[in-house]
Amino acid sequence: MKIGCPKEIKPQEFRVGMTPAAAHEAIAHGHEVVIETGAGVGAGFADAAYAEVGAGILGTAKEVFAKADMIVKVKEPQAAERKMLREGQILFTYLHLAPDPAQTKDLLASGATCIAYETVTDARGGLPLLAPMSEVAGRLAPQVGAWTLQKANGGRGVLLGGVPGVSPANVVIIGGGVVGTASARVAVGMGARVTVLDRSLPRLSYLDDIFHGKLVTQYSSAAAVAELIRSADMVVGAVLIPGAAAPKLISKAQLKEMKPGAVLVDVAIDQGGCFETSRATTHQDPIYEVDGIMHYCVANMPGAVARTSTIALGNATMPFMIALADKGWKQACADDPHLLNGLNVHAGKLTYAAVGEALGLPWIAGAEALKL
Repeated sequence: MKIGCPKEIKPQEFRVGMTPAAAHEAIAHGHEVVIETGAGVGAGFADAAYAEVGAGILGTAKEVFAKADMIVKVKEPQAAERKMLREGQILFTYLHLAPDPAQTKDLLASGATCIAYETVTDARGGLPLLAPMSEVAGRLAPQVGAWTLQKANGGRGVLLGGVPGVSPANVVIIGGGVVGTASARVAVGMGARVTVLDRSLPRLSYLDDIFHGKLVTQYSSAAAVAELIRSADMVVGAVLIPGAAAPKLISKAQLKEMKPGAVLVDVAIDQGGCFETSRATTHQDPIYEVDGIMHYCVANMPGAVARTSTIALGNATMPFMIALADKGWKQACADDPHLLNGLNVHAGKLTYAAVGEALGLPWIAGAEALKL
């Protein structure tokens, strides 16, 4: 199979879909790999690193899309890239379709087979291709929130860990999954007073155990959220419903009850965001203010640490990419129901229920798509 990796064109996105190690692995399996020139530079991988393992270097994304049977990326294809997809081509990347009707429409029209990293599952009920980036974004959230809290950036002027004689900041984390746990680890390490909300009592028990009482756990409810945000200096939105639009947990009206200059960090913005006032921002212009509350809603947070993120993502995606290339998508998905869960679009059909429900579009089961 011919595998292509174009350069990411989303603003301030420095990651790359394939590392030289992944390219080497694919070539060792007998596949051809083509990389757009400069695709890996933002993550610290020069064209020479790919050429050394046998990958071809092409001058434009158009050439990569035209030559490849499978496109491997990081972020969802932008409008210009979607026009280059063709019938029968495999797209393997993050998609986040639920809040993005325009992208969904274009992918359906392309006739391509689109497999989303974020809905591939594993035997433990986890999301193995989302987890590494969730870990990165979670660890970044208190970092960027602390920066936003600085007075020069519009925040309350509060130091996360306080100093002797001055209380630390109150950090509320909504969601105790991979993002929430990673956020809690960093926020606790920075000396903040941390509360994590979740609706899974076993998860709250787990967090209580691993943090040895260094944070507070609370069952998540609308009343609990409303109470806690009044005293919060920072709120991290870390909720996830796989493949579906994120629920709105803080309304615009509730912002008036928060401390002026408090910060909302919405890690769920790729799935539409979990605050009513959230809108996607970029690393170039990451924050904005609504009713005195600062919002940090960068849609590709892990792109800020592109090398770490690229290597972590490559480690996770490589076995699935090789399976798709070795067997073809149908056989690979037939052999692995967890990979089949990643199928979101095939031959003009939507194949993921949560996306169909979010967008009000008809869908078929992935198993049915295997028969088309």
